[in-house]
Amino acid sequence: ACSVTASGDYAYVADGTSGVHLVDVTDPSSPQLVGSADTPGNSYSVAVSATHAYVADRYHGLEIIDITNPSSPEIVGRVDTPGQARDVTIADGYAYVADETFGLQIIDVRDPLRAWVAGSVDTPGSALGITVAGTNVFVADQDKLQVMSTQCEVSSVGDAPRAAGIHLRAYPNPGSYPVFVDFETP
Repeated sequence: ACSVTASGDYAYVADGTSGVHLVDVTDPSSPQLVGSADTPGNSYSVAVSATHAYVADRYHGLEIIDITNPSSPEIVGRVDTPGQARDVTIADGYAYVADETFGLQIIDVRDPLRAWVAGSVDTPGSALGITVAGTNVFVADQDKLQVMSTQCEVSSVGDAPRAAGIHLRAYPNPGSYPVFVDFETP
């Protein structure tokens, strides 16, 4: 097991190569495995919002699982991220994914069946952990803490120098509608 989150009467366990397990914890002294969904990669983290579980599935990006029927969870969507999805949290209809060397990926999941990358922020290190509190996104970025607003204005804690010049990145590449171009200037 790599991580766990709880919602209602269930615990959701991201279990590496075994996918995600749904465990009924109505009686905490006797938890019962009720269902599983085998994701294609390594499930590192899981977040739950309403009727869906969102799984950071390493090389396969974000997996979206319908958990309406806990005994038969079903993968209903996927958003491939450019890096390695390590952690995920959900806030206000968006999945915030720590995507290792590709920083923060922000995925619009207001319609889980039509999720798409709404934006990204390239962080200086490897984004490994993430949480959202209020209007701030906190990214555990290797040896630094990155603090951003949910509007993606970056401020760094620490003394990490920013690269000089202009950095451009288009995602997805190659791509069709929509294509995003991220850039930053010194």
